[in-house]
Amino acid sequence: MPIRPRAAQRQSAMARALLASTVLISILPPCAAQAQQAGTLPTINVTASRLFDGIVGASTSVITAEDIAHSPAQSLPDILAQVPGVQLQSLFGGVDGARTSVDLRGFGAFATPNTLFLINGRRLNDLDLQGVDLAAIPRDSIERIEITKGNSGAVLYGDNAVGGVVNIVTKTGAGGPPATFRGEAGIGSFNQRTAAVSAAFNSGPWSSSVYANGIRSDGYRVNNALDQNNAVGELRYSTPDFSAFVNLSGDRQELGLPGVRRVFPNGLNELVSDRRGADTPFDFANKQGAGVTAGFTKSLWDGAELIVDGGVRNKDQQSAFFGNPTDPFPSRTYVDSTLQTWSLTPRLNIKNVMFGLPSRVITGVDYYDSTYASSRSQLANDPPNHVYNLTQRTLAGYWQQTVALAPSTDFSYGGRLQQMKLGARDRYDPLAPFGSLGAEATPLDTEQTNHALHVGLEHRFNDSFTVFTRAAQAFRTPNVDERVVTGPAYAPAPFFTAIPQTFALKTQTSTDVEGGFRFKAGAFELQSSIYNMNLTNEIHFDPVNFFNYNLDPTRRYGSETSASFRASDNVLLRAGGAYTRAVFRDGPFEGNDVPLVSRYTANAGVSWNVWEKYVVFDATARFWSRRRMDNDQRNVQPEIPANATVDLKLSGEYQHFFWSLSVNNAFNALYYDYAIASAATLGRFNAYPLPGRTYMVKAGMTF
Repeated sequence: MPIRPRAAQRQSAMARALLASTVLISILPPCAAQAQQAGTLPTINVTASRLFDGIVGASTSVITAEDIAHSPAQSLPDILAQVPGVQLQSLFGGVDGARTSVDLRGFGAFATPNTLFLINGRRLNDLDLQGVDLAAIPRDSIERIEITKGNSGAVLYGDNAVGGVVNIVTKTGAGGPPATFRGEAGIGSFNQRTAAVSAAFNSGPWSSSVYANGIRSDGYRVNNALDQNNAVGELRYSTPDFSAFVNLSGDRQELGLPGVRRVFPNGLNELVSDRRGADTPFDFANKQGAGVTAGFTKSLWDGAELIVDGGVRNKDQQSAFFGNPTDPFPSRTYVDSTLQTWSLTPRLNIKNVMFGLPSRVITGVDYYDSTYASSRSQLANDPPNHVYNLTQRTLAGYWQQTVALAPSTDFSYGGRLQQMKLGARDRYDPLAPFGSLGAEATPLDTEQTNHALHVGLEHRFNDSFTVFTRAAQAFRTPNVDERVVTGPAYAPAPFFTAIPQTFALKTQTSTDVEGGFRFKAGAFELQSSIYNMNLTNEIHFDPVNFFNYNLDPTRRYGSETSASFRASDNVLLRAGGAYTRAVFRDGPFEGNDVPLVSRYTANAGVSWNVWEKYVVFDATARFWSRRRMDNDQRNVQPEIPANATVDLKLSGEYQHFFWSLSVNNAFNALYYDYAIASAATLGRFNAYPLPGRTYMVKAGMTF
């Protein structure tokens, strides 16, 4: 709904004030020397991320390139799932983690739009519901992964940062030898073949790097084949007070969609009789992506840097849904969509003294301009019965400041004001095949202003023990896919009367608080926190009636703990656990569990350098408790069973050669992490099974 004129004026004034503060801070006098004398704020590292050393008061985790190299997991989602509290859902056979959803803090079916992914501090989440496909990121290109949980990331990044932020920092290739090369190939279960190559070059202030990988697999199930290629390249120029870069990326994916395995009470159970079969043997989803990002960093004075970057990203998608060919009246839909996003994100990072206290500030402006076009027809060559066109522009200003109140105490606060303009249209053709059964969606033009807030505090009692706490507010605006299927297109059977869709959904908002501690003593490290989050107008999809709506108020709360212990120079032990509750706090389902969230998750692992890196053994175990099925807000259907997996890996390197042998799901657990329950029949549901035991052998060389 459009903002009322008086409210619009008031919020516009706030926006101008926030943007004015961005300009004001840039002209503050340089006081880096005074800051160094007055306190001990951590060194600013702004070239890769806005997160610095983590948001003050927040629960954070870091996965290093070494952790990724040692992990027995074959996909980035599985690697992320070893962080306490992270849960996964996959509808597509789990091949290389393609289109697997990563869930921070218990969002179930809508984990994807509530988890924000970044590359080097820049948004990866697009305006549609596809989310970030981590299979499209070459693993060898990753320097580290920074995970910050909860609402606080919304100040710096805006939409989608409700459950948390995952920032993937890539390697630059700068500062290394004149030339390096790495190549790797592998074979595994289900006729899987992989290949990855990377190279980096350095000459004076110039450096360049390229990473590419490809995968082919028949997949675990019928019609579950994956064919994917990804590449990213960068050219960088670096001097002590100025650096610039241009980054190019491209990806292509073809994925078969096998559909569900059906389970009826006291009858058919395809999880047992035909677990690897396909309900939809002809459905598929293809996509092609390309992007370019360029920017520069300029030192303005000692302790202050101006960072300006921008880019364009294009994504084309084609999906075909033919349904089960044995059905008397199988549904047929072909979707052809294009999404393009332009962005410009200048910002300032400043370390100085304010009111006699050491301070560091990050402030800037984010501008995003997205256009979405989607044709919906019965078959690929049919004229479309619906053509959806949506445009969305967002302009935001933000400020986040950390102040050293004392040498052992940091205080942080920040705010973001974001304006969004949206236009949505549906061109409907009743003469197209099956067009007579539809209705044209009601046009929508809307303008909203949303805000995010953060305040955090950390106190170090000594070198070993730190306590932290924070409070934050975040928001999430509906994406284009959610708006396109908002409101039922037809009245319930037997009438099937066409009802116009509206594109209109309310913006989701949330507030949360968190507190915890970090402890480090010698080789032992521990982090633990508890949190509570209240949400209003949470956006949800009805998988039976196929439309989106706003839920009654919901709540997330729980605790997360991680620990590691280096037993010796050659042995590292790690473990973690989380308690996650997601419940309705109002409405007809008050007190019930939100579907698709496990209350208990745990992980453990060991890395053992058996023989001078010639032989290294790694093992990880992951456990998750039972969870409610999608569409079971009443909490009456059977639950998705609890389960656990164990992954093992032997690897080694000799001079320029390296190798590995991995066994995933070593005890052959037959599990699934996503299922849809019938709204009418107790015990009837559709599930999406995942692979049992799998193998992968890889070998390669560097020079």
